[in-house]
Amino acid sequence: RAARRRPPGHRGAGGEGAPIRTVESDPMLKSNETCWCGSGKKYKRCHRADAALVKPGRLSPTRPVPPSIERPDYAETGEPAEWSEPAVKSPEVIERMRRTGQAAAEILRLAGEAVGPGVTTDALDALVHDATIERDAYPSPLNYRGFPKSVCTSVNEVICHGIPDDRALRDGDIVNIDVTIFREGVHGDTNATFEVGEVDATSRRLVRVTRECLDAGIAAVAPGRPVNAIGRAIQAHAEAEGFEVTRAFIGHGIGERFHGSLQIPHYYEPSATLTLEPGMTFTIEPMIAMGTPHHVVWPDGWTAVTPDGSRVAQFEHTLVVTEDGVEVLTLPG
Repeated sequence: RAARRRPPGHRGAGGEGAPIRTVESDPMLKSNETCWCGSGKKYKRCHRADAALVKPGRLSPTRPVPPSIERPDYAETGEPAEWSEPAVKSPEVIERMRRTGQAAAEILRLAGEAVGPGVTTDALDALVHDATIERDAYPSPLNYRGFPKSVCTSVNEVICHGIPDDRALRDGDIVNIDVTIFREGVHGDTNATFEVGEVDATSRRLVRVTRECLDAGIAAVAPGRPVNAIGRAIQAHAEAEGFEVTRAFIGHGIGERFHGSLQIPHYYEPSATLTLEPGMTFTIEPMIAMGTPHHVVWPDGWTAVTPDGSRVAQFEHTLVVTEDGVEVLTLPG
């Protein structure tokens, strides 16, 4: 799960991806303005049309996890324990994260292969849940601060934290699948955005550019550099391509905790001057928007969407800083 942005100097729980209950104001496209999607139609006849927007669907019952599976500390209560995990991990922890991250990447690949018109996001949740259990792992989102499902599925204008339900994917949609698993006492977190059937050219370009933004952020990681070098690289590429960086959610430290204290903004933040050190583990997970970079949150307390209905794409990896650069821990074997 993406962590919520915290202001500089905030002393609350580190980087936790708690539900956002605020609404950020943003000027909406006017009804007669040209739609953001490039169709040439008026906004009111295109993506403002009620049928074009994602709506909450029905949830299936919570999927069980066998008692033999090792669980994170919040699995039963919904509340993660508060403790300070070192930002720099030991080689033994990194090796466990490497194995767990590879398994998470394999599950994400399987989920992506299942994407297609008519497939429900609940079916994707079932696939991810079962594939996680088959690998003797726990689906990290399940009951994290009460989240009801095993994966996040964010469709079209949903920025992040979409809850899988009975909505079927439609030809032309884009969907982000955010997989995190807990195994060997550590978490592995990765996501990608997939195209559903025949997708319009602007959405295809958004997906491509967002993947490139993740690559740019990863390329900026090296020991001795400040954290804000990551966001600077991402923001520069996104804006050069005519897109915006969503700023309400950030990358985060990860390891034995799902969300650690490290904060990784995906835009240039002058105050983010912490120096990267070998052994630091964290996620980079830029959310790049076609239209407004702002957000509103559904009454479920989780689903963050763009207030103008414009689409957002996201890609994510878990990383470790090495002596001479960076290693991606969430690559399939």
